[in-house]
Amino acid sequence: GEICAFKIHGQEMPFEAVVLNKTSGEGRLRAKSPVDCELQKEYTFIIQAYDCGSGPGGRNWKKSHKAVVHIQVKDVNEFSPAFKETVYKATVTEGKIYDSILQVEAIDEDCSPQYSQICNYEIVTTDVPFAIDRNGNIRNTEKLNYDSQHQYEIKVTAFDCGQKHAMEDVLVRVNVKPVCKPGWQDWNKRIEYKPGSGSKPLFPSIHLETCDGPVSSIHTTIELQTNYIGKGCDRETYSEKSLQKLCGASSGAIDLLPSPSATANWTAGLLMDNNDMIFKFDGKQGAKIPDGIVPKNLTDQFTITLWMKHGPSPGLRAEKETILCNSDKTEMNRHHYALYVHNCRLVFLLRKDFDQADTFRPAEFHWKLDQICDKEWHYYVVNVEFPVVTLYMDGTTYEPYLVTNDWPIHPSHIAMQLTVGACWQGGEVTKPRFAQYFHGSLASLTIRPGKIESQKVISCLQACKEGLDINSLESLGQGIKYHFNPSQSVLVVEGDDIENINQALRKVSYINSRQFPTAGVRRLKVSSKVQCFGEDVCINIPDIDAYVMVFQANEPKITISGMDHFARPAAQFESERGVTLLPDIRIVSTVTKTEHPVDEHDRANKPVVLEEMLHNLDFCDVLVIGTELDPEQECLELDHAELQGKHLDATNSTAGYSVYGVDSMNNYEQVLRQIRYRNWDTSATFDRKFRVKCSELNGRYTSNEFNLEVNILHSSNSNFMDHVNHMVVQPQFLQSVHQPEGSTSAVHNSVVPSVATIVIIICVSILIFIITLGVYRIRTAHQHSSADNEGSKENEMDWDDSALTITVNPMEKYEKPHQTEEESDEEDIEDEEEDTTSAESDESEEEEEDEEEEEEVIVQKREKQKINRQEQLEWD
Repeated sequence: GEICAFKIHGQEMPFEAVVLNKTSGEGRLRAKSPVDCELQKEYTFIIQAYDCGSGPGGRNWKKSHKAVVHIQVKDVNEFSPAFKETVYKATVTEGKIYDSILQVEAIDEDCSPQYSQICNYEIVTTDVPFAIDRNGNIRNTEKLNYDSQHQYEIKVTAFDCGQKHAMEDVLVRVNVKPVCKPGWQDWNKRIEYKPGSGSKPLFPSIHLETCDGPVSSIHTTIELQTNYIGKGCDRETYSEKSLQKLCGASSGAIDLLPSPSATANWTAGLLMDNNDMIFKFDGKQGAKIPDGIVPKNLTDQFTITLWMKHGPSPGLRAEKETILCNSDKTEMNRHHYALYVHNCRLVFLLRKDFDQADTFRPAEFHWKLDQICDKEWHYYVVNVEFPVVTLYMDGTTYEPYLVTNDWPIHPSHIAMQLTVGACWQGGEVTKPRFAQYFHGSLASLTIRPGKIESQKVISCLQACKEGLDINSLESLGQGIKYHFNPSQSVLVVEGDDIENINQALRKVSYINSRQFPTAGVRRLKVSSKVQCFGEDVCINIPDIDAYVMVFQANEPKITISGMDHFARPAAQFESERGVTLLPDIRIVSTVTKTEHPVDEHDRANKPVVLEEMLHNLDFCDVLVIGTELDPEQECLELDHAELQGKHLDATNSTAGYSVYGVDSMNNYEQVLRQIRYRNWDTSATFDRKFRVKCSELNGRYTSNEFNLEVNILHSSNSNFMDHVNHMVVQPQFLQSVHQPEGSTSAVHNSVVPSVATIVIIICVSILIFIITLGVYRIRTAHQHSSADNEGSKENEMDWDDSALTITVNPMEKYEKPHQTEEESDEEDIEDEEEDTTSAESDESEEEEEDEEEEEEVIVQKREKQKINRQEQLEWD
């Protein structure tokens, strides 16, 4: 009647049942080991009760029916929420409000719904334009702007329903992309260009964004805007003469607008920009060209060239604006030839005289061009081959649209006046004056009588030294077409493949071939047109506005060196070849460069390095210091054969010699070393001083002033001047002075002894007579002498600048007078030589002369001379 056990049926259940009261059958179910809800939430098993059975061993027990037990494990909130991803990323387009940008998700490992469910999400980062809902959806609360912020980083946490939050916040990155705007991407607005760096790519990483538009072809124009640099672009700033020589133009061009100087002073009163030789005319100025500068008869072939910058004429009825005019100086107001602007038309007037033609002939030639009034620089060349007149503008040929005929001018003896910037009105007014003033800027106005210029020379004279370029043309993709304008300031690229267009634009570069370019900004503009496949509306590509910054070149220091003082005999100056002035002249140019130190702390002590550089020169002047050369007796000469094969020319005047043209320093040295000075009447000239100065870029860079002094040695003072010359000449040039003068020294040595020999022969004859007379007087006066105490004193001679004096001691032995005669010989010889040679001759020369005279006159007296050395002659 008792219950002895409970038995659980099931596989390894973590439970056991124990009997508490056998009589009442009460028992307890308990866990044998810990249970975990996360491992198993529920258990179901069968339990049976057993009685105590019969017999001592409890055999034959009875069991109850089976009862089913169901157990649920209650959860504990032991786990925190955890996010599924370590980082969440999303990309949004600017300017839009999103309902959901992305969704974050967290999980909780607890087993019960209460603790395992995520009930809330929260953004931890403050002050961000985002919000999150209970389901983890993140949205933006305001429109995002790409320009203000490209990317946002926010932290988010999660809470379970037991309000336990995540152990680690999750990072959410939201990238903002701009609204897809078709256009060029990845280019820099500023491109830096250092002189001498060759061809530099402008847009090495550029590519076109089409926003997936159906593009069929692209047409891109790259324009380099340089109209505010110099005369429209960076050109060589040499003088017009030097440029024409460099381009191989015919000689004989006459510069009508030279920079003001002593020889060309008619431009002194004009407004001028010195750097670029530009003359500005404001409608109030004109310049008279002096008579004789331009020949009266220009012949049927001549050329007028000029740079002009001109805008629209003021007023409704624009007056003529004269560039160049040749009119009557007095009495009448006839224009013989003129070049002028009228209502944005360029007109050339050429009236023939009756003695040249007596028929109705072409007289006015008109060209109508937009460029005449566009306020930009253009290069104009008027080639006259009468009756045909051709205009070249910026290298392109233009025929006149209108030619009017006129009768020739009646002959008269009235003088003509050539003017620039206005026309001279000599008649029909009370007082002759200027009229028809020009408004604008002019430069390099020249006229060349007798010849016209070729197309090649014209293109060279107006060529730009900067422009656009394409690196490695052969590597351009297929289907790419390109085209440059003549000055290479505009490049057009066409193609139908976007990637090929991208590659082509990456190869477009800027190049400036000048060694010393004009520093400053060059603007760049890239414009594109796109065609689409059958689309009425196609994408619009915005223009690119960029600029090239050209840096200032290192300024060169040009140094002239060489022998700065020498002397030559007058005979050399009077010879047919004269004397070479600058036999060893050297022209060197250096630039100062600062090396960047390795140690950043040593920036204050940057080492400065002088580096020699090679560049051209455009003129060197050898100027006379002091009075100008007298053409009746002296001149500077140069064999013009020395200029052959070089871009050099030369002019000679009484003020000096000028060598000009764009050429290397080495060629200038070669020519300057051949300049000679001749003086065929040197009697009144003892020295001449010269100054040498060189220039690059028409005076932009100038050398030091190298001064040279030349002494002319006349026969009476050649030895003295030769001695002075060796003393004055500077030590560093001694070697260069002595070596080339080897032949000159020989001339000195051969000339001076020949004169001395003649003098010695004459002196010896006189001495023989004096000695004979002296012996006779000694014999007759021997017994009358009473001056005993003066014997020793009289043995030493006293020099007098007057006549020769011989004093004899009558008390001495008879042989003594021989010594006195010897000394007398020396006195006479030296007196004679003082008249012909310098008093400061070397002692060695004197001793040699003494020995020669002793051998020739009294060789037999040498032994007595040695005995009586204490009584020898003393020099003062």
